[in-house]
Amino acid sequence: MHPFLAFMLRFFVTLPTMTIIWLVSNFAFNQTFWYSALFALGGGVITYVATKWYTDHVFLKRHQLTRKEYAYIIKNLKEAQQKISRLQKVFFSIRSIGSFKQMFEIIRLVKRIQSIIKKEPQRFFKAEKFYFYHLDSVVELSEKYSFLASQPAKNDKLYYSLNETRDTLKDLKRSIEKDLYEVLSNDIEHLEFELDVAKRSLKTLKNPLTKDDERRSTK
Repeated sequence: MHPFLAFMLRFFVTLPTMTIIWLVSNFAFNQTFWYSALFALGGGVITYVATKWYTDHVFLKRHQLTRKEYAYIIKNLKEAQQKISRLQKVFFSIRSIGSFKQMFEIIRLVKRIQSIIKKEPQRFFKAEKFYFYHLDSVVELSEKYSFLASQPAKNDKLYYSLNETRDTLKDLKRSIEKDLYEVLSNDIEHLEFELDVAKRSLKTLKNPLTKDDERRSTK
């Protein structure tokens, strides 16, 4: 569940609970306004924590993760988001059209992987190469490339380094594409299976067996 929706759910469960506790304390047990408010606040805190625990439990169970695994994934997602922000800064500093297009495609791939993992954190373990190797490399190389490309004076050695960096970034882009395919591998396999089933069904509908054909095939 989206964090904001989860918060709203907890809020709409907690608020009525606090109201009921206050009314019961004030009118049924003849407590003062402030004592009733204190009981309501305590009940609200307990309800909020219990609801959070339950929604987290359902979320983790659906995605087949332990709390420790989920905390580990969230930590890496936050670190990755900082690196993506650095990558976006590089993107806006590039002046070359070719490099601009290359960086745009890389960022699109990177953000796509990050978006998928946020929605389905159990896929993180299929993207470990991306998070621990490829993302770091592409950020470091992009920043160095942007810095060197912005220098007013360039010599042959610098031009060579810039070309080498562009080629390496191209290779990294291919690696990130493979990372994305790996993240989506289960979906691709499932789609291929469904397509195979659909094709078989269509073939059967287009070429139905007659009763005589069925008798012959069973003999």
